[in-house]
Amino acid sequence: MFTVLIDAPGRDTRQVRCMHRECGIGRGDANLVMLQGWNIASKHATLVREDTGVFILPLGGKEPIILNGKAVLAKQGPISGRDELRIGNYTLKVSGDDSGGMRVPPAANDQEPAPAPRPVDAAAERSTSTEITLAGPGPSDLTTWRTRLHMALVRQMDLRRMDVRSMDDQALRDTTINLIDDILKREFQDLPKDINPRVLAKQVLDEAIGLGPLEDLIADDSVTEIMVNAHDEIFIEREGRIRKSEVVFSNERACLAAIERIVTPLGRRIDESSPLVDARLKDGSRVNAVIPPVALRGPSISIRKFAKRRLMGEDLLTFGSLDERMLEFLTIAVRERRNIVVSGGTGSGKTTLLNILSNFIPDADRVVTIEDAAELKLVQPNLVALEARPANMEGKGQITIRDLVKNALRMRPDRIVVGECRGGESLDMLQAMNTGHEGSLTTAHANNPRETLSRLEVMVMMAGMELPMTVVREQIASAVNLIVHQRRYPCGSRKVSHITEITGIESGTIQMQDIFLFKPTTYHGPDGRVAGNFVATGAVPEFYEALAERGVPVDLGIFRNRGGLD
Repeated sequence: MFTVLIDAPGRDTRQVRCMHRECGIGRGDANLVMLQGWNIASKHATLVREDTGVFILPLGGKEPIILNGKAVLAKQGPISGRDELRIGNYTLKVSGDDSGGMRVPPAANDQEPAPAPRPVDAAAERSTSTEITLAGPGPSDLTTWRTRLHMALVRQMDLRRMDVRSMDDQALRDTTINLIDDILKREFQDLPKDINPRVLAKQVLDEAIGLGPLEDLIADDSVTEIMVNAHDEIFIEREGRIRKSEVVFSNERACLAAIERIVTPLGRRIDESSPLVDARLKDGSRVNAVIPPVALRGPSISIRKFAKRRLMGEDLLTFGSLDERMLEFLTIAVRERRNIVVSGGTGSGKTTLLNILSNFIPDADRVVTIEDAAELKLVQPNLVALEARPANMEGKGQITIRDLVKNALRMRPDRIVVGECRGGESLDMLQAMNTGHEGSLTTAHANNPRETLSRLEVMVMMAGMELPMTVVREQIASAVNLIVHQRRYPCGSRKVSHITEITGIESGTIQMQDIFLFKPTTYHGPDGRVAGNFVATGAVPEFYEALAERGVPVDLGIFRNRGGLD
């Protein structure tokens, strides 16, 4: 047995123990030492243990193998613990041999022999490295058995020269299931009794052709958010509360493979030169992924799930997010073409609320939706859905939200719905609201309605046009009619805490008035959640008064203060 230490800039050192004669190096899953990089081949090299020590054998690939500053063109060695192998950005060091075949020789000028490798504390090692051991798994170590079965599956696919890219999803799934069953029968007779072979087979199947442990979490309707901090650390959100999941990836490579399966069908890419990506799953769930060198602890994934069925306004009442009066008001506000900004913090449910508000748009209106990663699910028949595009590998071809907003104005929309305003597109959105596209909707990150206005001011300035602040505020005051602020409380509850009307501008300050508020009475109710009352402030929106004067049937009684504001 020998040990390989793998180091790369911006990453924790990994340690891999090779229990056999050979240890593969490359991008492929079958390698014990898995490296990333465009010039690293699937089978780049192999470390071979012989009687005199460990040797490095190149197998191909554009990335040169450097041993102590010199290129390795043929089998070379033996390699001692003082030697340094470099492949791309990776530095490898080989040390230790429990069989006694390889020992670390003293340096030429040293008076004493080099010390033996320091014993590794397994508990400490697991916190800083990814270790794969191919022999002697403990009886209850499901992760280790899963790794063994997965690598045996890869070997069988490789031996049979299977062209998985030519198979459709069902054929690939059926073939993989049959291979796993065959391997379990032939090679895993020593499987401990406390490990269910069907569970093991399903986990390997999910990891080989699906999203690994994320498959069951995505299928679980009670899970609303999945957060992968590292391959062995996954958190989930249920009923607004975050807890640690029991399932994990077997290693970093499996986690990275899941990311690639998400982004590749969408034409997105993720690698060391572009380590951040936004994407979506087939069901519309939003995905953000980050990989090393940006993610210091290994690949990280955040999945925001959305309800599989179409949510309606009545669901907001069931969730306790607002009351009947607020729902009636918002329904009429959308129908009567008020420009609305849905604000809130991260995870407050802005996009879900925006989806529900979009249900109130009449079917006769032509709607154009614009998003960074498609999440909205509008149902109007006259609908155009646009999605931004990142730059390609050459840094070209990027299409921004702002580009799409400008283009949408040429598509004869009645309403424009922007998934989220983050920058200069806010100016174009405000101009659209001011030039015949009333009833448009968007979201913005902010902590309250007043801060939403400040955020809009900052985002307009990001457009690069040196507009006086007075002009910016006049644009906002004339374009935005309502701010609907949703808040996520510490207990996980999500409430529409403010419905606020923009009434104009006076002395350079945008004037606003609250129409409805949520007033908490306790933050620790009987079920541990926030409790309180939705109250009307008594203020009547200007457009409601205009509707009443026109003879439109509206109930002005919903604005009467029932019980006071205390």
